[in-house]
Amino acid sequence: MRRTALPLALALGLAGCARPDIAPPQASFDIPQDWAESDPAPITLDITEYWTLLDDPLLSELVEAAIANNLDLEQSVARLDQSRAQLVQARSSWFPTLTASGGAGRSFLDNDPGDFTFDLGADASWEMDLFGQISGNVAAARADYTAAGYSLADLQRLIVGQVAISAINARSLSQQLEIAKNTLAYQEDNLQIARWRNQAGLVSSLDVEQARTQRAQTAATIPALESSLAATANSISTLIGEPPGRVRNAFMAPEEIPQPVALAGFEAPAEVLRRRPDVRGAEASLYSASARIGVARAQLFPLLRLTGSVGTSSLGIDDLFDIVTGSVFASVSQLIFDGGRTQAQVDSAEAGARAAYAAWEQSVLNALEDVESAAVDQRSARQRVAITEEAVDAATNSAILARSQYQAGLADFRTLLTAENSLLSARNQLVSAEADRASAFVRLTQALGGGWSAEDFPLPASDRTQ
Repeated sequence: MRRTALPLALALGLAGCARPDIAPPQASFDIPQDWAESDPAPITLDITEYWTLLDDPLLSELVEAAIANNLDLEQSVARLDQSRAQLVQARSSWFPTLTASGGAGRSFLDNDPGDFTFDLGADASWEMDLFGQISGNVAAARADYTAAGYSLADLQRLIVGQVAISAINARSLSQQLEIAKNTLAYQEDNLQIARWRNQAGLVSSLDVEQARTQRAQTAATIPALESSLAATANSISTLIGEPPGRVRNAFMAPEEIPQPVALAGFEAPAEVLRRRPDVRGAEASLYSASARIGVARAQLFPLLRLTGSVGTSSLGIDDLFDIVTGSVFASVSQLIFDGGRTQAQVDSAEAGARAAYAAWEQSVLNALEDVESAAVDQRSARQRVAITEEAVDAATNSAILARSQYQAGLADFRTLLTAENSLLSARNQLVSAEADRASAFVRLTQALGGGWSAEDFPLPASDRTQ
């Protein structure tokens, strides 16, 4: 009962005065005062264009291209234009409707043409907004327009993050591809050494077969990595609105994975929620649904309409305006019986408001979850990088020693095989950990509301805050 009565009471309270700039609604749960995964110091970085903090020119170029050319964003812009036109249409109901008419005719009697007749006229009608039907429609349309603006902003926020993470993954795959090629070159040498030692009778053919196996396994990973890199690069091409090819070529040369700056001490949850366009959009949709309750209820009350007309008619142009007639008429109509149709519309509007309230609460919970989960990912990714760097250092030393000992005949090939496999695994793990660290930074800044700016979106003046 609580989850039904609370949003209904909220909706009814907003029905007559729903505006996107009134006080935000209250959730049925307590919004935390602070984050579980954050240091107490306040964040000092501007994360609006957080991708620039990664210091990767290619990544920044791709993000800017996506903002300018992404076709999903273009569709959302068109939907925003539709909402703007619907708002203009709703506001036009405040004004009277004026129509003009005119005509000319000529009659024929007994094959004798008569005189020309001319007439001009104008009609006007105006519906008075006694019980808020027009103002409710305007409020709903304004909230829909606001929601469409935030929907566009949120789509940009998500696409920016998607492009950034895909670019980081492409950097990771390019690095792993380079590691595989370098490792393959070492394994070619190992196979040649094993063959020489076998020909000299120092080792059995087992060493040769083990070297062949190792080399073939590494070689088999290269086509798979190339395929994954191509797929990732091609997905970026689609996101930035261009055919595949250029982006893939740009990532073929291995570059360092971006090393993000550390984020700590985020803004309070309530402030972050105001920065999130998905939460603000859900809030605007709630106001729109609430306003439609008032629109539906207004149909139960009397409707007052004023109409008027003015006209003139004559047999000639010169005396067209000699006699002008006009009339004004006021009418009142009241719904008596419609088989429950209007009440059903009210019930439907109230149900829509309850659904919008639940959607708003869900957006709040999703935002809180995003921040907390991304903060944990960021911390764990930093720890993984530090630990894996030590593992790579140890594995590198072990591989050097094993290779030297095998060439000198002091260790068998299995020892070298194990050492080099460990090095290959550790290097790939480090690349993966560095990519996870950069991706965690993107997800965290995205969760905190980065990736868009209110100044770039046509929101009402009262909504132009983050």
